[in-house]
Amino acid sequence: MSKIDLKKFALGVTATGLTAAAFYTIFKYFTEKKMNAEETKLIEELKANGQAHLFKEWDMLTGKDSEKKSFAEQLVQLNKQYPGGLKGYIENSRKLLKLSKEGANPFEGFVPKKPSGVSLTLTDAKFDEMEKAGMEVIGKTAYCLVAGGLGERLGYNGIKVELPYETVTETCYLGLYCKHILALQARARAAGDKDCVLPLAIMTSGDTDAKTRALIKANKNFGMAEGQLTIVKQEKVPTLNDNKASLVLNKDGFSLQTKPHGHGDVHLLLNQSGLAKKWAAQGLKYLMFFQDTNGLVFHAAPAAFGVSLKMGFEVNSITVPRRPGEAVGAICQLDSKDKTLTCNVEYNQLEGLMKAAGFGGDVADESGFSPYPGNLNVLVFSIPEYAKILEQTNGMVPEFVNPKYKDAEKTIFKKPTRLECMMQDYPKLLGKESKVGFISLERDVCFSAVKNNAVDARGKQEKTGFPESACSGEADAYKIARRYLSLAGASVDVEGKEIEYNRIKTKVGAKLVFQPSFACTLAEFKAKFPNPKQVKIGNEATIVLEGEGIKVERLEMNKGYLCVQACPGAEVTIDWKGDGPTMEFKPEGKFDEASNTFSYPDNLPERYRIRGYTTQFTGEPAEKAKLTFVFDKPGKYTVINA
Repeated sequence: MSKIDLKKFALGVTATGLTAAAFYTIFKYFTEKKMNAEETKLIEELKANGQAHLFKEWDMLTGKDSEKKSFAEQLVQLNKQYPGGLKGYIENSRKLLKLSKEGANPFEGFVPKKPSGVSLTLTDAKFDEMEKAGMEVIGKTAYCLVAGGLGERLGYNGIKVELPYETVTETCYLGLYCKHILALQARARAAGDKDCVLPLAIMTSGDTDAKTRALIKANKNFGMAEGQLTIVKQEKVPTLNDNKASLVLNKDGFSLQTKPHGHGDVHLLLNQSGLAKKWAAQGLKYLMFFQDTNGLVFHAAPAAFGVSLKMGFEVNSITVPRRPGEAVGAICQLDSKDKTLTCNVEYNQLEGLMKAAGFGGDVADESGFSPYPGNLNVLVFSIPEYAKILEQTNGMVPEFVNPKYKDAEKTIFKKPTRLECMMQDYPKLLGKESKVGFISLERDVCFSAVKNNAVDARGKQEKTGFPESACSGEADAYKIARRYLSLAGASVDVEGKEIEYNRIKTKVGAKLVFQPSFACTLAEFKAKFPNPKQVKIGNEATIVLEGEGIKVERLEMNKGYLCVQACPGAEVTIDWKGDGPTMEFKPEGKFDEASNTFSYPDNLPERYRIRGYTTQFTGEPAEKAKLTFVFDKPGKYTVINA
């Protein structure tokens, strides 16, 4: 020991009353932090596997035992979380980097064909048939939300699932999804499965995990039972500096640089957590994967389950019609001499694949759309087969690497890369005997992503017609409600009027919020309006209905507000005619052409900045309270405007 060490040692003995031998053991552990056998062995394995550069200066670095120990602990953690360990990661990286350098075509020898599937619209009788079939198995379903991203691209600094789906009720995306699952669960219980509990798994990342847990805790699990909601956290993988798969140190010299592995890790996590195996053992049949800010997605769920059941699909992609050349992945059947698979093909690969097979390219069929529907990364899996495949593969889906080369010889990277994997590549693991297909629905029924800030959204709207912003997502939420109401036979302007918010063209009409508990299928929704000719809604109306027991005998409102909430067992009849104050959008923000940026009032929260408006009640708070009817006890009630 040095003199200073001895002084500390002596002070420690005096202060604690420990024996000299006991204190010395504790002191030595906390000051020297020696590596254990597992850590030492792993470091030697890495040195032997071309990673000696990570440790080349260790012998010359004295007084850095704590940093070395911390580095070793990180290596052990990374080694444990990847099937095959760091050795397997390095070997896989070298193989894929070699293929990348050689310019290998992953679809070499495959011929594209139209995949097997079902295309539906809301006016098809078959849509009702598929929803009915799906509801018959709804009690045997599970759900997985992929929520690893922050809202930075949106101009929002929090997690995306905490954003309001709509601003009339301020229901956030995660709250909305939980409402949908609980509503489906209630229908399954009413149909006889009284103990039904539909599980929800959420994949988070290091960026979103703590905030997601805090959101769930603050909202008391959003009404879900203890254990019904499970969080699985995605970890990162080491970056690669060259074709030799040399791992990269951070600037501190005592930690590896890591990056996300991709949302394909959801399969790894469902395997490692045992959830897939557990769900299979419980007799659950179908699992739906969905993304963080697509609030329309559950409109597709019952029909998608029905198609999976009727078609016998092991994997079923929920898709939308796609124009030839549209910049969205396509679901294709690919045939070769010894393999058939149905999977996503990125739009920039599809044209070349078509021409290589002797076709003229991606062209429209008689429907006016491409034969290859657009991938939404919303998938329905058959759980029994899925659990078996995960066990066989350790939950690993095919990986890829996408280095950006600095030189023509493809030997130098512009920046470190890493292996990645995608959730939708799971079907590549399946054999010819596995049935894989799709359900295609109209875009405004099942897809309205919220991912672009105002400036980018305007550019995308001009290019594609779809801004995919916060204000367009909210507008689409009200529009699908108006469309359902119109299909029920009521009088309502489905399209609304065009108004710009954040310079984004937005269709604004009646703000209708039919919470999931009100109706789970289109047929159930229509049954809630037995006299549709007595339902006449104007563009300035705001209506919120929540509860399975609500029935609308009459509802005539040009401009006004009505909110009715009914607990389970409460049967409420609405007989309402009249106008009054409503909820309206107040524009916020100014655009500066010179800087290409928006400015907003300092006190305006980000969740409104990204929309370009706030939502305000035009009357007094007391008036709004009088127009809000909450029935929290079972019984029979009538809401009538005298």
